[in-house]
Amino acid sequence: MTRCQKQLAAILRRIPGNDSATQRARLMAAMQETGHVTTHEAMRILDCYDPRPRIHELRHKHGAVITTATRIEQTESGVQHRIGVYSLAQGKVAM
Repeated sequence: MTRCQKQLAAILRRIPGNDSATQRARLMAAMQETGHVTTHEAMRILDCYDPRPRIHELRHKHGAVITTATRIEQTESGVQHRIGVYSLAQGKVAM
């Protein structure tokens, strides 16, 4: 497990729960503490089954300025996928 994965696992332990507000809090913590979070990390490690609506809510309901980039990443099955990489814009923190 990488250092980033360990940080994300610690966030999940620190912010337990499955409601949308809790998922948003985990995503914000991940972006603040690690610099970014991918859709893959959010689903697999932060237990946010579909992070896209949570990112949308952070942007539109909570005023977070979140940038989205994409990159190709290989899943556990060996298949390559284009995934989102979410980052807070410098100096822009919501909630």
